[in-house]
Amino acid sequence: VVVKESCDGMGDVSEKHGSGPAVPEKAVRFSFTVMKITIAHGSENVKVFEEVKPNSELCCKPLCLMLADESDHETLTAILSPLIAEREAMKASHLVLEMGGILRTFKFIFRGTGYDEKLVREVEGLEASGSLYICTLCDATRLEASQNLVFHSITRSHSENLERYEVWRSNPYHESVEELRDRVKGVSSKPFIETVPSIDALHCDIGNAAEFYKIFQLEIGEVYKNPNASKEERKRWQA
Repeated sequence: VVVKESCDGMGDVSEKHGSGPAVPEKAVRFSFTVMKITIAHGSENVKVFEEVKPNSELCCKPLCLMLADESDHETLTAILSPLIAEREAMKASHLVLEMGGILRTFKFIFRGTGYDEKLVREVEGLEASGSLYICTLCDATRLEASQNLVFHSITRSHSENLERYEVWRSNPYHESVEELRDRVKGVSSKPFIETVPSIDALHCDIGNAAEFYKIFQLEIGEVYKNPNASKEERKRWQA
C-alpha cells in the first residue's frame, strides 16, 4: 500500500465574536491519501487499486488537525512526534488482516510529497525561506544559485540533516556562530519528518526566472526583427 502524506497550514481559522478584538488562531492539518494498492502475483505486481484523482480533497483524509502556527517548530514537533513514531513502526512491520477467511499481509510505503517549501523547511529543520541557504534540495547559497543555473543535484537528505543538527547543537569543534552555520548549511532545529525531495525548490525557481528574464529582454529588443544585434544593443535592452 503506497500512502502519500500531506501537511499544510490552514491560515486564520478564528471566530470573530461581537466587537471585541480578533484573536488570531492558526490551524495545521496533517492528512494522507491512499495512492495505490498492489498484490505480488508470482514474479510481478498486480494493481488492485489506484487513486484516479490523487490531488482531490475528496480522497485526502485528515489524520490530525491542530490549532497551531505552522511556523511554531516546538508545537508541531510535540503534536506530530507520536504520529511520526507510529508511521516509522508501520514502515518496519507488516499488518495482518483476515479477509474472506484468508490472512492477508499488508506492507506500507509512505511518501512525504504533500508539503510546500515552508513546511519542508520546518519539518526538515532548515532555516526559514529568507535564509542564505535558499535550496531545500542542496547546500547552495543565494550567490551560488544565481551563478550556477544549470547544474543542480539533490544532495540534502533527512539523515544528513539530523547529523548536522547534532553538530549545530553540540558545536564539537568550538567554532563561532558564523563558522558553525557555514558547517551545517542552514540546519537550525531538529528534523522530525522525512520528506521526499521534489522539484519544488527555490534553486530551480531562480533558474527558471533567469531564463524567462532573458526571453523578456529579447522580446523587448524585438530580436526577431534583428537576430544579429550587437552586444551593446543587447546591454541596452537589459538596462
